Amino acid sequence: QVELEESGGGLVQPGGSLKLSCAVSQSLFGLANMGWYRQAPGKTRELVAVIRSGGRTKYTDSVKERFLIYKDNSENMVYLQMNNLKSEDTAVYYCAADRWDDYETRGMDFWGKGTLVIVSS
Repeated sequence: QVELEESGGGLVQPGGSLKLSCAVSQSLFGLANMGWYRQAPGKTRELVAVIRSGGRTKYTDSVKERFLIYKDNSENMVYLQMNNLKSEDTAVYYCAADRWDDYETRGMDFWGKGTLVIVSS
């Protein structure tokens, strides 16, 4: 069992920045992919960004050039730097882990409880 704990959410004005953190209970080397998802009110959960064990990243189109996913293997931490935030980025953000590199077909294996991000003036 892998435990994930998100932090860093909060209220930010449009155009502002936030950095989300995900503390992972085990070494990142044993996990094929780490991802950030979000779920906005009344909407389904969507993938925001993924980082593979080797460091390759992928983003949903709406956050490209604004968000950055990265990790610190030595600290077992995964981050999501969010810049130029927009009201439509308001959501609960979840950290997730994929152990077997099959999240695209079978979904992520482990989930955090989420952290709320509100973008509003």
